[in-house]
Amino acid sequence: QVQLVESGGGLVQPGGSLRLSCAASGFTFSSHAMGWFRQAPGKERGFVAAIRWSGGNTYYADSAKGRFTISRDSAKNTVYLQMNSLKPEDTAVYYCAVSLLGLTDIASRYDYWGQGTQVTVSS
Repeated sequence: QVQLVESGGGLVQPGGSLRLSCAASGFTFSSHAMGWFRQAPGKERGFVAAIRWSGGNTYYADSAKGRFTISRDSAKNTVYLQMNSLKPEDTAVYYCAVSLLGLTDIASRYDYWGQGTQVTVSS
């Protein structure tokens, strides 16, 4: 059974940093991609970043470029999202997900989802 467990969310002041983690278990895919999405209250779930597990190619939403970095640790089967220079508009529940189709920013192409972790950026 595929399980994705996010952690690392919390309350941070504008301009601060957080690192989210997503520990994956229950699968041994090799050509998959893992992504981060976020959903703010009253808004649709939106793409943040994704990484191809084999090769490490990355893909970012415009809102994340230059501030967020996605990475993975194959030995730990974990994907990370380093978020710097956080803004109040980054406040959302952040979800990690697995796509068996590979690198994509389309939520419907992700097959498995975590439960989410809350990130709140506020002074």
